[in-house]
Amino acid sequence: QVQLVESGGGLVQPGGSLRLSCAVSGSVFSNRDMVWYRQAPGKQREWVADITRWGRLDYADSVKGRFTISRDNAKNTVYLQMNSLKPEDTAVYYCNTQINSIPYWGQGTQVTVSS
Repeated sequence: QVQLVESGGGLVQPGGSLRLSCAVSGSVFSNRDMVWYRQAPGKQREWVADITRWGRLDYADSVKGRFTISRDNAKNTVYLQMNSLKPEDTAVYYCNTQINSIPYWGQGTQVTVSS
């Protein structure tokens, strides 16, 4: 059974940093493209960043230059380093992967940016 478990969220002041982690079990992690999404209150879930199995990176324009996605295949973990955080980054952050066209989601981790 595939499981994704996010961690690392919390309360941070504007301009601060957080690093989110997503640990994956039950699948060959190195073969998976991994994606971070977020969902703010009252808004639809939106794509934030992704990293392919080959290490190609892509970012939403709203986070480009501030967020960095990375992966450690030895630890079956994908990370999202978030710098220069803004109040509009407040959301629940989810990691995602697809296996045979079936999406798998973690439970999410809350990020709140506020003074």
